[in-house]
Amino acid sequence: MLSKTHEYALRAVACLAGQPHKPESADHLAEKTKVPRRYLTRVLQDLTAGGILKSRSGPKGGYELITDPSELSILDIVSAIAPMERINSCPLGLKSHTSLCPLHAELDRVYAEAEAAFARVTIGQLLESTTTIVPLCES
Repeated sequence: MLSKTHEYALRAVACLAGQPHKPESADHLAEKTKVPRRYLTRVLQDLTAGGILKSRSGPKGGYELITDPSELSILDIVSAIAPMERINSCPLGLKSHTSLCPLHAELDRVYAEAEAAFARVTIGQLLESTTTIVPLCES
């Protein structure tokens, strides 16, 4: 349901959220998240364009979260990369299907449930977990 790009974006945001107000370079984030640097740079640009991150160039520059992790949901990050596509009309273009057939109605219901689940979980909640494992990145 989520692409590799979504996964990479979630890793990067989780790592940045663990170090608030400390800009991180793409090189450092790539190393920590185990994401290829060239790919991660594109993901970071998408997150910046989506209003999740801000970037600053220069020796003390890097990428930093704009939003407080407690207000940033998984859905916010997913939507900044590529919003989940809902099924609003027959994907086959069948004119006789004036509403969704049972198959596509059920698929759309599952997409709606996934969207709602992603909206309920914030990055802050992930970071506040009682486990000693740091979410989505090397500790």
